[in-house]
Amino acid sequence: MFPFQLSKLITLLSIGIIVFAQDPAERVNQHRVSSPRSPAPEPDAENVPLARLATSKEDWQKTQRPRLVKAWRGILGKLEPNKNDRQWFFPAPPMREIERSETPHYTRIHIEIALEKDFWQPSLLLLPKNFPGRRPAVIAWTSTSPDWKKPEEWWGAWLAERGYVVLTGWSHIRNYRGSSSYRNQVSEVVYERFGRWAGMSRMVWDVRQQARFLSARKDVDPRRLGFIGMSLSAKTALYVAAFAPEIAATVSVDPHIALNGATNYYAPWYMDWTRKFDDIQTPEKTVLSLLNTDPGRPGLEHDHHEILALAAPRALLVIGGAGDREDNGGDSDDRQSWGYANRAAEIYKFLGVPERFKFELTTDGHKANGPNIDRAWQAWFTRWLSSSR
Repeated sequence: MFPFQLSKLITLLSIGIIVFAQDPAERVNQHRVSSPRSPAPEPDAENVPLARLATSKEDWQKTQRPRLVKAWRGILGKLEPNKNDRQWFFPAPPMREIERSETPHYTRIHIEIALEKDFWQPSLLLLPKNFPGRRPAVIAWTSTSPDWKKPEEWWGAWLAERGYVVLTGWSHIRNYRGSSSYRNQVSEVVYERFGRWAGMSRMVWDVRQQARFLSARKDVDPRRLGFIGMSLSAKTALYVAAFAPEIAATVSVDPHIALNGATNYYAPWYMDWTRKFDDIQTPEKTVLSLLNTDPGRPGLEHDHHEILALAAPRALLVIGGAGDREDNGGDSDDRQSWGYANRAAEIYKFLGVPERFKFELTTDGHKANGPNIDRAWQAWFTRWLSSSR
């Protein structure tokens, strides 16, 4: 090996050792952009600290939080339907029962819920046996590959056996009007009816509709509603925690927190970064231009530490799958995700509820279940939604 190559190797190894050994609680930098398809490669973003979100509780509540809500409403197009949009929705979404069966611990009902007046989304409703009175309830969405029944296996059976009402489902970007999905321009179908409404935000609205459906049931306590999702729906979970006040406790299983890291928030069905929209008041007219307000500076100016912080003071658990890696280069959250969690944790501390936010970094991989993943989400819902609270 040539001397200059050896010197470079030693330098890289020493940097890796320093980063690997860094106390996670001290990490505040952005994630390296390792997605080859990112419209904003942003070299050296990992060397730039994420900005602090507030200087005090008062600063957060009176100034910074309203500023960020306004900014993200602009980024997402809308946070909920406007007056004209509401013609397409029921105040309380009706359901129709397709089939039911019994298990030893819960009743399993295949239903469809009208998430638009002309769109019925399939779900499973799991009703626990021998648990009288109003119960906590959890909405559990599937990921990119399985269908809407899979969350029963991942989380629903465990919850229903312990007295939780469970509603499984999937995102509109998996199944929407006219059989549209992320594979065949689902975002265009949404835009045609509602104008600019990012997939991330539209998913939150559907969760809120499901929450209203559950809250109307006599066997559900509307103060104890939860949401859990993995991968695709873990991304949804971050925005649910921020913008769905009906949800008291959220679990996001391996979303890859960084907005511009190794995953695909830029995709049309999530946030549609590069399409031009007439309502965006920047020269570029793109969502990316709203996120990246200073192109001369590495890293995005708006990132997901803001979304995590907007969840406060509601309970939010984020579980990562690549805790043994510095830059996973894939969909899992890794050690570089700590910066986003730490900035959000500062807001929870200002509000006096640090225990309501947790980033649990495991080595279980990009999966819905694993020994550490299961231990974490089960403890979280038990703590924040159990009948003892």
